Amino acid sequence: MDNMKKNNPYTLKEILKNVDYYAGQYKWAFLLSVVFAALGSVAVIIGPDKLSDITDTITAGLMTEIDLEKISNIAMTLVFLYLGGSLLTYGQGFIVATITQKFSKRLRKEISLKINKLPLKYFDSNSQGDVLSRVTNDMDTVGQSLNQSLGILVSSIVLFFGVLFMMFKTNAVMAFSAVGSVLIGFVLMTVIMRKSQTHFKGQQANLAKVNGFVEEAYTGHNTIYSYNAKDYTTKEFSALNEDLASSVWKAQFLSGMMQPIMAFIGNFGFVIVSVVGAILVINESITFGVIVAFTIYVRLFSQPLGQMAQAFSGLQRAQAAMGRVFEFLNETELPDETAKTVKLANKAQGYVSFDHVSFGYDENKTIINDFSTEALPGQKIAIVGPTGAGKTTIVNLLMKFYEVTQGRILIDQVDIAEMSREEVHDQFCMVLQDTWLFEGTIKENLIYNQPNISDEKVIAACEAVGIDHFINTLPKGYDTVLDDKVTLSVGQKQLMTIARALLKDAPMLILDEATSSVDTRTEELIQIAMDKLMEGRTTFVIAHRLSTIQNADTILVMKDGEIIESGSHEALIEDKGFYSDLYNSQFEK
Repeated sequence: MDNMKKNNPYTLKEILKNVDYYAGQYKWAFLLSVVFAALGSVAVIIGPDKLSDITDTITAGLMTEIDLEKISNIAMTLVFLYLGGSLLTYGQGFIVATITQKFSKRLRKEISLKINKLPLKYFDSNSQGDVLSRVTNDMDTVGQSLNQSLGILVSSIVLFFGVLFMMFKTNAVMAFSAVGSVLIGFVLMTVIMRKSQTHFKGQQANLAKVNGFVEEAYTGHNTIYSYNAKDYTTKEFSALNEDLASSVWKAQFLSGMMQPIMAFIGNFGFVIVSVVGAILVINESITFGVIVAFTIYVRLFSQPLGQMAQAFSGLQRAQAAMGRVFEFLNETELPDETAKTVKLANKAQGYVSFDHVSFGYDENKTIINDFSTEALPGQKIAIVGPTGAGKTTIVNLLMKFYEVTQGRILIDQVDIAEMSREEVHDQFCMVLQDTWLFEGTIKENLIYNQPNISDEKVIAACEAVGIDHFINTLPKGYDTVLDDKVTLSVGQKQLMTIARALLKDAPMLILDEATSSVDTRTEELIQIAMDKLMEGRTTFVIAHRLSTIQNADTILVMKDGEIIESGSHEALIEDKGFYSDLYNSQFEK
């Protein structure tokens, strides 16, 4: 069950608190953009007032003589005002764009760091698709929406209040007429924003579900085909897609209503101003120039309303996405271990001891019960048992992927609880059942994060696991880039990950079903090479194929989180117990 709260519960207050944390250093820059926006709007706001003066001057001059010099001076003032206003508006847009991009860059960086600080439990309890959606789609939505909306919002708010001030300064009656005619726009916009915000949150949550389903369906493509589950999968995807389309349609429909409604209200206000203005002119309460000014003011008054509606729509998308991003960034991290400075002397000898270890992924359910065993330096310890017995859990505890609930795990008599995770990881090389290769050259994959590895060592490791010949058949050998053009079998991928582990040359080795994906002949070749390379290393092997661990020094047979048998292969076969039955069942004809 996903441990994240459903449908992004982050309130606006919580989101703003996180924004202040991650973008607080840009407060003064943002304030400067507001000042620029205010000054840039001055030209737009003063313009109608100056046009009113020009109109009144011309009207007065019709009866006598038009004062061309006065008109010229007013016109030049307007030119400089509009030019200066354009430069300030550009500066405001530049500052806002810079802030939003730096904010997005900071979030991407924090996400990258956060992924490496999250415990394995987080990834075990959350779908990959949902996590990827948060760090990709939601992050893109944050950057794009803020960049498109924040600058417009700042300038439109300043313009709105500036025009409002100038209208009341020019004539209160006309101002009330204009404001009253568009007041309904505010009410409608508020109602629509509240309704659409719910759908924007649902849109992001449904998008995560679709991404998670697609990711799972893609990785299990062959299984879907082999079980003829195409129709079932298609129906399941259609249901998720329908939910996404429904939430997107509702969100976009409601947010899309804002601008047409505000355009209608603006036109309605224009009619009201014209009618009221005509009455006042007839009563000689105002001049004709005031009507000219107000016909522009009412347009300017409705324009920022439409822009604010558009900006709020974008900010709603950003709010929904930011809530999911911040929820990810605020997940509980691995405990800080910088104070743990205990290190093993030079290189670990490889003595490992489990001292009455108990553990459960769920606090109310223990799956490892009072587990005790020890491995001497250079020994090969095999862990076998049915699925769910706790074999992989033991390895996860040994690697400090999880912390034990009770008991201790010691390496060379040092409790790993006193060591940092990095120190513990340096002592092991590990090969898992699931292979992981990234897009890069074969050599880069093999020496991953291991400096000073010579080409000779790389080739020797590949020869040891029997992959060197295949690599040399590729167009560029070890410099071949692994991408969509290079097709590798599951076995070949596994051989490369085994070679990578061997190159690490750590004192201890963990093989978790490492040979489960290769054929019997390849398995035999790997086993010979591994026996030679494991000399002097303490090795823990988890295997379902019991033929691969017959030469283990000790075989631990686990069931329900406990060791029920232990000993050499020969001794356990002679005991005719659980291991003997398990071994014989694999070779029955």
